[in-house]
Order: sequence, then structure tokens, then C-alpha cells
Amino acid sequence: MVMTAILVLLFLWAAGAYNRLVRLRNEIANAFAMIDVQLKRRHDLIPNLVEVARKYLEHERETLERVTAARAQAMAACDMVRSKPLDASRIQSLSMAEGSLASALGRFQAVVESYPELQADGHLRELNEELRHTENKVAFARQFFNDVTLNYNNAAQQFPTNALAGAFGFRAAAMLASTSSEAEREPIRVQL
Repeated sequence: MVMTAILVLLFLWAAGAYNRLVRLRNEIANAFAMIDVQLKRRHDLIPNLVEVARKYLEHERETLERVTAARAQAMAACDMVRSKPLDASRIQSLSMAEGSLASALGRFQAVVESYPELQADGHLRELNEELRHTENKVAFARQFFNDVTLNYNNAAQQFPTNALAGAFGFRAAAMLASTSSEAEREPIRVQL
């Protein structure tokens, strides 16, 4: 009788722990879907930015091509992660591709700043504002994804659930790194 009660309690604990791990793993997929929506929005805005700038930046073709190529890489990396959001190598590839895209967009914005007539273009200003809002949404979605991933990793790695997680193939999930450059992470220096 006591042994049966212990086995029932052990089974109930294992079922609860397994179901919690499944729920957390599904939350990661959901969190990535939120990032995916925002990244798609960003990826859709970029060709419009490039097209508006193209007429002003004819001799800056290399900058425009870099942005377009970086966008294509980021979209391909995003497609790969969509099917397996817990795959660490795919998450790392996405982080690198999005970092390259952010860098290319940074160079693009620097070029745009040197053309006052382009800065005055209302359509470009509107697209830049939409891109800025989208970047903020990407950052919030990335933070949510990383929070959910942390919860999942904690659950899968803490004793005694880690034994169950290992037995059922619940592997640690990778967090999505920020696309900001090291220079952007430097503290702002104020000189008076």
C-alpha cells in the first residue's frame, strides 16, 4: 500500500514535470513566433528604404547591395530557426545574420545622413520611423524570448527535473543575442 502510494506520487511528479517542460518548450516556440513577426516587418521595410534611397545614392550602390544581401541572409536564418527554435546553432546563425543586417543598416543610415535632400524626403523619414518602432518591438520580443528560454533552461537543468529532462531529450535552448554592436554597448560619454 505504501509502495503503491509512493509509486503513484512519483508518477504524478514525473507527469507534472514532463508537462511543465513541454509547456515551457512550446512557450519558446511561441516567443520566437513573436520575434519572427517583427523581423518579417523589418525585412519588409528594408526594400522600401533601399528603393527610396536608390535615386539619391546612385554612386553608393555598394552600400545598397550590402543592405540587400544582409537582409537576404537574415531572412534565410530566420526561416531556419522557425522550424527549430530550440536549435542553438540556428539561433546563433540568426544572431549573426541579424547583427550583419544591423551593421549594414547602420552604414546605410550614415550614408543617408550625408545627403540632406535624402533626409528631407518625407517617405524616407516615414520608413525610418516605422523601422525604429519595429526595432523597439524586436528588442522587446527578443527579451521575452530570452526570458522564456531562461525559464525553460532553469526547469530542464534543476535537480531532480534534469534527470527527467535528459531522459526525454529536453536539451538546453540558446538565447538570442542582441544585434547591437560593441560600440553601441559602450556607455555614452558626456563632456561639458
